[in-house]
Amino acid sequence: MTIRGWGYDRPPGCTKWGRTILGGQDVSESTTDGTWFGDSELLERFPAWTRGNAADVFPDPFSPLGQSLVIREGMAMGLRDGYISSAPWIGTSTRSPFARTCSRCSAPAKYFRKVTTSLTRVLGARMPGASPEAIDQAFFDDRDEVPKYVAEPWHESERHAAKLGETMAQVMSIDTLPELDADKAIVESLRDSRPDLSAMSDGALLARARSMVPWVQKTFETAMWVSSMSSLGPGALSAICEGIGQPSLAIRLLGGVEVDSAAPSHAMWALATFARNSAAVNGAFEAGVDGVLDALAASSDPDAAQFLADFQQFLHDYGSRAQNEYDIISPSWEVKPVIALRAIDLMRKSPDSQAPSVRHTSTIADRDAAAAEVRALVAGDPETAGLFEAALKSAHLFLSGRERGKTNTIMVIGEIRMALREFGRRLVERGVISQVEQLFMVTNDELDHLRHDPEAFVDTIAERWAQYRSLFDREPVFVVNGRVPSLEEMTVRATKNLPQATSGTVLTGAAGSGGSATGRARVVLDAADPTGLEPGDVLIAPQTDPSWVPLFVPAAAVVVNVGAMGSHAMIVSRELGIPCVVSVVDATDTIPDGAMVTVDGTAGTVTIH
Repeated sequence: MTIRGWGYDRPPGCTKWGRTILGGQDVSESTTDGTWFGDSELLERFPAWTRGNAADVFPDPFSPLGQSLVIREGMAMGLRDGYISSAPWIGTSTRSPFARTCSRCSAPAKYFRKVTTSLTRVLGARMPGASPEAIDQAFFDDRDEVPKYVAEPWHESERHAAKLGETMAQVMSIDTLPELDADKAIVESLRDSRPDLSAMSDGALLARARSMVPWVQKTFETAMWVSSMSSLGPGALSAICEGIGQPSLAIRLLGGVEVDSAAPSHAMWALATFARNSAAVNGAFEAGVDGVLDALAASSDPDAAQFLADFQQFLHDYGSRAQNEYDIISPSWEVKPVIALRAIDLMRKSPDSQAPSVRHTSTIADRDAAAAEVRALVAGDPETAGLFEAALKSAHLFLSGRERGKTNTIMVIGEIRMALREFGRRLVERGVISQVEQLFMVTNDELDHLRHDPEAFVDTIAERWAQYRSLFDREPVFVVNGRVPSLEEMTVRATKNLPQATSGTVLTGAAGSGGSATGRARVVLDAADPTGLEPGDVLIAPQTDPSWVPLFVPAAAVVVNVGAMGSHAMIVSRELGIPCVVSVVDATDTIPDGAMVTVDGTAGTVTIH
């Protein structure tokens, strides 16, 4: 039996092989049309899906085990619950088309995750004072290939609009988000109570990993409700600033938001400062980052012991962060500490003026000045003045909450990752696989069979691993509209050969974080390997999730290929006070590495010098 795109035979004794349903599609039959195991059929009502916003948190192809265990069993159910149980204006029944769409979380096409533009546009059509086009601007990149919104009679609903209006009023009046704090206490207790994984049986490891999935669902439900509401405050602020003829103030008003994804950078800066001021620790870093931990462990200097203790606490608190961190295959900082050490080394070389706390204080002062300017301009209009204060409070509360919600879910996923990696380590010792990451080529349904009869999977895993790795050579299609594209329609990255921008060229994207900075462009494609990036450089990145945040600290500015108003790069750049421009299409290909560039985060431009 051959299963879509993977081409493997059923191992003996596997009765459920090939009957996995993902995204509403039976994948038990073979195909030669270029579809892949896990590709979803698209519902007629919601045909448009995009990499916009999704690329922020799902930059790489998703592993089969991450897809089947974390996405399908946890996050998809959390998204469904967040949109239906916590947001009843979306739909009142888990049997509704909304529920079926939400339960997929984000459709896989060649294992590159996408999110639905169709569903969110309906939200915009029903939201008082909003529009589908405004929703696009808030969440998705502004690109020509994105299909235009087409209105349908069922999109507008007075009943749902009234409920949404009530919710908007409630959101604008909320002062705290206690459920996020409750979730945080739970996930921290899960981390604190982690047992000795090396002493657990194989079955116990799998049971622990699976026991975390309900908490993925719970935390992601809260995160998605908060995320859905996070655009209301910024949207109102943008409208007010447009109305008073000062649209550029909107970006400044969103500065200085304290977000959990920036917290590791503050902790890293403290470690970097300690390293810089200690002869023993500084010397270990100067000898080479890859050998820092071994060198400090061999040292008798008390500073070495202190740094190691502080770094272990850092890994305990923030070690679940990783590039493509929603996927359990990704090496987190706890799995690969050298990734965090490289960022600390960059901060060690940075001047005190680039400390996150210094930049954050400056950003808060600028935000307060912008707020004072708006207050003066609307002082004669009590209704607008009241809306401004409510929108400003809501924007900061929900943008901060959005990042906390993500962090809560990521911490739970980190517990799944570590349990499964211990099981994978044992499979490497037994010669079943050659590296731990190959464990994630099986599905959740296959885990128990793998545990009891691992040899039956040797060839299958090797074949899937080769095919999975080949996906990294392809440029994911940005938009899916009514049909999942074939593999042949995805551009081979090595053949893009885009012309590089010449001196005087001005590239345009979306204004992300205000201010202007000039520096040397450094194209970094992997947050785990920022080779060449130095303090004061301009970071040019394909996309940024929280694992990239430490690289923002030494950078003069940030430019990203993708992103919109609510994107991670924008939120964190504003928190750290760094000029940022997002949605500069193919920036990592067209901006010459090493060129001097000026980034204007207010205008949304990048000028090549």
